[in-house]
Amino acid sequence: MLIGYARTSQLHQRAGLEGQIEDLKAAGCERLFVEQVSALSQRAELEAALGYCRDGDVLVVKRMCRLARSTVELLNIVAKLEAKGVGVRVLDFGGGELDTKSATGRLLITVLAAVSEAERTMMLERQRIGIAKAKQEGRYKGRAPTARRKASQVAELHQSGLGATEIAARLGISRASVYRVLAERAVA
Repeated sequence: MLIGYARTSQLHQRAGLEGQIEDLKAAGCERLFVEQVSALSQRAELEAALGYCRDGDVLVVKRMCRLARSTVELLNIVAKLEAKGVGVRVLDFGGGELDTKSATGRLLITVLAAVSEAERTMMLERQRIGIAKAKQEGRYKGRAPTARRKASQVAELHQSGLGATEIAARLGISRASVYRVLAERAVA
């Protein structure tokens, strides 16, 4: 059985997620596991997909980066699946496909996972350098503090008798942010 796994990191990446789903269905996946969560977070649907796979199945993903963010993580997933008799197939692999059921596929996934991880590490390093330079030049302000922009709304809702959980839910911020805003207003 072909089992598909699709993931995007952010909720606004809906088109990318839909594209992955279409490609997985076109590849013949009979069961799909789909989630919108960062690769650094707990990925419940990935765990469910890994648990669902049985001997002879193939886990299909659009790209390697949808499955794992590091070489070690990817190789651990592949090893876990191979121990169950499950292969991994990557649909978008530089114009072709990759399948770990072949020796060449296993070699390529190992090498390319390392290259992918190195590329991401270099990109993050360039980003850090760019941010540091922009800060020196006074051009980098950082991310706007979301909760502090809503401080007046937090105070109004709190004064109307709502608790931190309800305030956080209504304003789309965390409970910790609600407490932080209220503490800052109490000091001021």
